Amino acid sequence: MSVLEIISGGLLILASLVIILMVLVQQPSGSGLSGAIGGGEALTSQTRTRTRDESLTKWTKIAAVVFFVVTLAVNLFGVFAK
Repeated sequence: MSVLEIISGGLLILASLVIILMVLVQQPSGSGLSGAIGGGEALTSQTRTRTRDESLTKWTKIAAVVFFVVTLAVNLFGVFAK
């Protein structure tokens, strides 16, 4: 195993832990399946301010993209290292 594979593996573990922690910290925002069917309330995005949960959602998406890119990089290192 090369040093690059070890570093990318560590980044992969770190990104996955960050995603898990961010998802666990977030508050549930919907009313479940009944809200998706039509029982939910309408939200106006113009009057809402950026809350802690919206910020966590943004950073969770960024961590998911990092996780995806690092996963692809680890696989490419494995293929081309041989």
